Amino acid sequence: MAMQIVMDHSGDSRHFFDNCNTEALAEAERRFLQFTLKGYTAAVRNGPGEVIRITAFDPTAEETLFFPRLVGG
Repeated sequence: MAMQIVMDHSGDSRHFFDNCNTEALAEAERRFLQFTLKGYTAAVRNGPGEVIRITAFDPTAEETLFFPRLVGG
């Protein structure tokens, strides 16, 4: 089962989906676009302590992380 983790000011939310199910994949891709269009950075865990930034939905990713844009001031 694959997972998308969305980080925000309140912590994180986790969205699990079966990447063998076409409807679940379509929903996961919609969620990917929703957050990246809002300015979130998407990254995939590549190994222990390793993440790689991605700019397109990866249906084979076991875990995708979404980080909000940092605002300084």
